[in-house]
Amino acid sequence: MITELPPIVGQLDKDEASAGRSHHRPFGILKDLERPGDVFRDIGPNWFASVMGTGIVAIAAETLPFRVPGLHVFALVVWVLAAAWLVALSAAWAVHWTRHTERARAHANNPVMAQFWGAPAMALLTVGAGTLLVGRDLTGAAAAVDIDWVLWFLGTALGLVTACWIPYLMMTRHELKPDSAFGGWLMPIVPPMVSAALGALLVPYAPAGQARLTLLVACYAMFGIALFMSVIIITLLWGRLVTYKTLPAVMVPTSWIVLGPLGQSITASGNMANVGGLTLHAPYAAGADAFALIYGIPTWGFAMAWLAIAASMTLRAARKGLPFGLTWWSFTFPVGTCVTGTIGLAARTGADLLRYGSAGLFLLLLAAWLIVAVRTARDGARGRLFLPTAAPQPAPPAVPVVPATPQPATPQPAVPLAA
Repeated sequence: MITELPPIVGQLDKDEASAGRSHHRPFGILKDLERPGDVFRDIGPNWFASVMGTGIVAIAAETLPFRVPGLHVFALVVWVLAAAWLVALSAAWAVHWTRHTERARAHANNPVMAQFWGAPAMALLTVGAGTLLVGRDLTGAAAAVDIDWVLWFLGTALGLVTACWIPYLMMTRHELKPDSAFGGWLMPIVPPMVSAALGALLVPYAPAGQARLTLLVACYAMFGIALFMSVIIITLLWGRLVTYKTLPAVMVPTSWIVLGPLGQSITASGNMANVGGLTLHAPYAAGADAFALIYGIPTWGFAMAWLAIAASMTLRAARKGLPFGLTWWSFTFPVGTCVTGTIGLAARTGADLLRYGSAGLFLLLLAAWLIVAVRTARDGARGRLFLPTAAPQPAPPAVPVVPATPQPATPQPAVPLAA
């Protein structure tokens, strides 16, 4: 989701020598690249945000509280796109790791790119849930459940790793400044919340007894992991914005990522409450249902307030020039979680405000997805999104170390990466 990154010093492969000497072929696909094989050079984990943003559209369309002719078919088509893109992107990422191993490893040491290690986990989880809810029409019910189990376990394992690994790197290795915080800091810690929300859908398919109870308890535990970490990061981001003002233009879309843990936590609490009666004893099943409402509505209110703030910052940046990049996928999945969260609250309360609110948010999601998907396909076909050096953008504020007592930072040569 970042078109330009801070320096990765001393970790470049041989292809970097040819960066910036693109032949710019006047016709054909990938014409902005020197050679077609360069598409694999800088594919980072941030690319999987496009799978997340596409998959959530299918899930939201399938669960809307309105029956619109053709909506189910639309959801099925979008799920197929998300699943196919996940397979293609995973294959491309494997090639990237094989051919450009040092660059792939360097992503974890980059204080910006490392944050997006959470995207592959959430991509797996989203496509898995889409298979269960939508894809069963093509795969069959039994196969859909099996596929979702596999993708859920893979995504959950990877997500738990990133939720601990990336914050550890931030605490011990990454060089950060007081104004380095941005919405991407939420990416590695949100996957456990996605696992909680989508794992609850699998509770009815788990064997009755301890297996089913263990899954539900694990979902609540992962809900807590992501919730408390998100509260910390959102607080840091709020402080960064009010102290150092708005983000660089290319990173403004990442402010929408805050909606991700908010909307997904509402969805998770509702989904877990829906299956609580299958395994929890009284009065805890009723308590889970009450918690879903008491927690969900205030959190939904804050999410709507943040949506207004993020939209205002985006419009302000657009007036000054908002460059297109993979950061624009931040407009999709976070809004999608607000759609699913609102749908759950509407079902629980019967409130027309929430029913129609979910429809309005879905239209916003659909518009954002169409715009971003078309721009991604167009710039990807040209090869621009795969260029190792992007057009000049404001540099992210996460390069030098600033000790407690401010000291001049050591300058480093910029080596931006297109991802």
